[in-house]
Amino acid sequence: MPSSADRSAEDLHSRRILELVARGEARSRSELAARLGVAASTIGLRVQALLDAGMLEEAGDGVSRGGRRPRVLRVAEDGGAVLSADLGGGHARIGRHGLDGRLVETRSIRIDLGEGPEKTLATVSEVFADLAEGAALRAIGVSLPGPVDIDTGAVEQPSRMPGWPRFRVGEHLRRRFGVPVAVDNDANLAALGEHRTQLGYARHSITVKAGTAIGSGIIVEGHVHRGATGAAGDITHTRIDGSGDIPCSCGNTGCLETVASGASLVRQMRERGRRDVHTTADVLALARDSDPEATMLVRTAGTHLGQALSGVVNFFNPDAVFLTGSMSASEPFIAAVRSRVYEACHPLATQRLRIEAAVTGADAILHGAARLALDDLELPVV
Repeated sequence: MPSSADRSAEDLHSRRILELVARGEARSRSELAARLGVAASTIGLRVQALLDAGMLEEAGDGVSRGGRRPRVLRVAEDGGAVLSADLGGGHARIGRHGLDGRLVETRSIRIDLGEGPEKTLATVSEVFADLAEGAALRAIGVSLPGPVDIDTGAVEQPSRMPGWPRFRVGEHLRRRFGVPVAVDNDANLAALGEHRTQLGYARHSITVKAGTAIGSGIIVEGHVHRGATGAAGDITHTRIDGSGDIPCSCGNTGCLETVASGASLVRQMRERGRRDVHTTADVLALARDSDPEATMLVRTAGTHLGQALSGVVNFFNPDAVFLTGSMSASEPFIAAVRSRVYEACHPLATQRLRIEAAVTGADAILHGAARLALDDLELPVV
């Protein structure tokens, strides 16, 4: 019987095989062996196990490079489904993915997290069951709007989530569906979804979700970096110079969220007498129409975010900073972030740094939840 270390290595190879085939970076056994630096015989065993499990399939012959023509591999279209859910305060966005992580269907439903976890998850589970009908369900990924204990799948110190603290979401859903369930917070999953979509398992990135609130996640070599207590990458409560003494929900004053979030822009516009402004979208629409007050506030918010990111970029030296959330649709906002980071950081830290809007848009969290679930996929034993 293989040891736990051997089994872990087997799973890692199998996951990387699925990922490389799904991304089109390797299409044959020989290409997989070359990319992974693993013996061809080992790759052959792993591939055959994935074929037998219906996760991969052969799709004809490839081009010969002097020997036998290789058999082309691809992720099986009917190899199974992975489900994802992004739970918000008043709504949930739910997705179905193939084993390649591709999002094939989404649903949006109304929920109320204040009703507690069991009632909320029962509503979500009905949609899960509907989306998975007729397919082999392989795994589930869930995003929660608060700090998550990754080992227990429970939300920690949530705000406005009565009944959720210490409730083990992953275990609850696994009992219902009998498959692995991965749970994390929305910022980490947005970061994972964007990074894996753009960079795969390589390199390092920061993703900032800037909307009504601000969240962020750090990815190291394609995996979420959570830190000692799961708080790594959270720049929300960074103190901003010149921000004044605006109280923050954390109990401090002058945090980034009090001056750079969408909610703060709405507050500042209304303090200026703009009673027609009610949402972040209202502020951004005014900025698009060149309203001077809205444009100034959006640019200032970008500068504040750039200030908070500068220390992180200097220390962490990522390949990319991706911006998602409603604020990322504003070019003045992104331009201000770029300007401040490039001004404040060491030239080596920004030499190859990309700062740009995320490509996954509103589905970043679903992509990340599916990727985290795929990392927990139960794979065939060789």
